[in-house]
Amino acid sequence: MTATDSALPGDDELLAALGIQVGGPRHGELKAACAPVIRRIRGDGLRVIGFIPSDDKVAIPPLLIQLGLALCEATGDTVAVVDANVRYPGLPTVAKDAPTNHDKSVFSTRWLRGSLALLSPPRAERAGEVVPQLARVLIEGAELFSHVLVDLTGFELLGEHATAAACMDAVALVGRAHQTHEADLVGLSDLMPKGRFLGVLLVG
Repeated sequence: MTATDSALPGDDELLAALGIQVGGPRHGELKAACAPVIRRIRGDGLRVIGFIPSDDKVAIPPLLIQLGLALCEATGDTVAVVDANVRYPGLPTVAKDAPTNHDKSVFSTRWLRGSLALLSPPRAERAGEVVPQLARVLIEGAELFSHVLVDLTGFELLGEHATAAACMDAVALVGRAHQTHEADLVGLSDLMPKGRFLGVLLVG
C-alpha cells in the first residue's frame, strides 16, 4: 500500500455520491469544527481513535472523512479512516473496486488526495471476523498511518465494543446536535472504556 501524490480521478465525485462534499461553501465551517478535535488528538498523542454513534441515525463515515482530510492538511501526515461497520458497511462503493490489503483481509483500501486512506469491507462481515482484522490493520499500519479513525457503528454496545475498544487509544461518542438528549449521552458515556473516553462530538 503506498500513497500517491494527487487525488485519484473521480474521488470528489465518488464522495459526493456518498453525500460527502469536499470543499465548497461549508469548507471553512467544517475545518473550524474539526480544529479542536485535531488539537486534542495531537495534544494527547492519540493514534487510533474509535467513534461510536449515539443512535442508528448518526452517520459516522462522512464525519471521519472530513476529520481525516482536515488532519492530513493540518499535519501533512498519512491518515486512515477505517469503516469497521460489520453489519452495514458505510463505504461499500469506495471499497468495491479497491484491492484488499492482503489475501486474508476483509478490508479494501482506497487512497484519497494522496494521504487519506479509506479502508472498508466491500460486504457485511461478522464482528468476530472483523475485530482480529482490525487489530491486524492497526499493527501493520503502524508505520504507514500517523492517525487511524475508526467507525465502530454496528458493534453491540456491550461485549463487541469492549473488544474493539481494546485496540483503540481513545473512543468518542457521536450524537446529533439538537436531537440527541443529554441524558442518553450520559448513559452511554458510562459504558465507554474507563480512561479512554475522549468525549462527545455533535454533528448535524
